Amino acid sequence: MKQTPLILSILSLVAVAALGILQLTGNSNGKKKATSAEVVETSAKEGAIVWFDLDRVIDEYDMANDLRSVVETKIQGIQEEINRRGNKLQSDAKKFQSDLDKGILIRSVAEQRNAKLQEQQNSFNNFAAQKQQEIAEEQQVLMNQIGDAIKTFLDKFNEEHKFSMIIANQGMVLPAPVAVGDPELDVTDAIIAGLNEEYVKSKNKGSETTTDTAAATEGSDETTKGE
Repeated sequence: MKQTPLILSILSLVAVAALGILQLTGNSNGKKKATSAEVVETSAKEGAIVWFDLDRVIDEYDMANDLRSVVETKIQGIQEEINRRGNKLQSDAKKFQSDLDKGILIRSVAEQRNAKLQEQQNSFNNFAAQKQQEIAEEQQVLMNQIGDAIKTFLDKFNEEHKFSMIIANQGMVLPAPVAVGDPELDVTDAIIAGLNEEYVKSKNKGSETTTDTAAATEGSDETTKGE
């Protein structure tokens, strides 16, 4: 029986694709990063049309970075499982090809092993496609969460500053109509500082709620013991 063609090139392609999907931010543009400890004032006046660098906001927004770390951990787990299954399939295929080359398999056995190997190949392809879809969904949910948080903050931000319009100049989460903007109308630092300040407050509030719940539970347990 002649050597049976084995379609294995997809293995390395799928393995690389798993970690290649999550590309959400660019590098910061060299400006001083705003932090939640700062109070950033804007030079734009009420009624102005202002703009901000969305890529910088996503890159320096603490919530975005925290969420991205969670998603990247999930993707790493998927990557490792794809690699494990791919290596097993490749090893089985090489062993089968070696046995064929040595001529130690009768035709019926070779056909059975070839059929089983093709089933493994199909199963792996389906698994890899499913996991790639999961990664794409994780990415979309992440982008939606970040986009919703930014939009919610911008509504509140503009209630205070009363600009005529706030425009994002680039990025993937919100529209990007601005090609060039006056630096005096750039409110990126103020937005980043405000977003991070609110995120810190929400995390602290969550920690306080958890502590209060734990204390209440402990008090309930002590009362039960006293009875």
